[in-house]
Amino acid sequence: MIRKMLIAEDDANIAVLLRLYMEKEGFEVFLAADGGEAMRLYRTVRPHIILLDVMMPVMDGWQICSEIRKESDVPIIMLTARGETNDRIDGLEGGADDYIVKPFEMREVIARVHAVMRRSLPQSAEDQKVVSYDNLLVNMESYQLIINGKTVEAPPKEIELLYFLASNPHKVFTRDQLLDQVWGFEYTGDTRTVDVHIKRLREKLEGVSSKWMLKTVWGVGYKFELLNS
Repeated sequence: MIRKMLIAEDDANIAVLLRLYMEKEGFEVFLAADGGEAMRLYRTVRPHIILLDVMMPVMDGWQICSEIRKESDVPIIMLTARGETNDRIDGLEGGADDYIVKPFEMREVIARVHAVMRRSLPQSAEDQKVVSYDNLLVNMESYQLIINGKTVEAPPKEIELLYFLASNPHKVFTRDQLLDQVWGFEYTGDTRTVDVHIKRLREKLEGVSSKWMLKTVWGVGYKFELLNS
């Protein structure tokens, strides 16, 4: 599963540079230029890690960190021009996992991101059996489909099919492959079963996001496609 990163930084040049490097590290990156947008994206995207600038409009980094810590232990790395020891201690005691002082070397940021994720996320996404994208979360542990933050009732096979496709973004699967992977090798039904389940999923997912889609690859099969990436 693609790891999602929220970068909250009001300096556009720094934000774009961070996004460029983090995308090369395999992250799907979401940018926020102020504290209000950062909180909105956090609740919508549910990132795996957050790079959080301290000095931002609307809400500062400390306020955001405090609000997020009321409901999540997602890894947070603070970015700030303040380098005094007390500021670092305050940041860590306030719930941050690490603290990087500007100006910084990108190699240092990359190393700290990976180190924090290793400490904070000992389980892989596959172990957790959860896949999530913009306004979508599929939890195979609880067989939950959550759209726009709300649980949507769906048959088990629809959930399994969506989870399988979303766990393999951009990869095209034939109907026979999907029958094998989701229904099992001994399933005796025909491939129209896949089409019916895809149609029902599309009805549930219509208009949910402009960042991904269930796409038909004519003459081949289906894939879960991330848009603009």
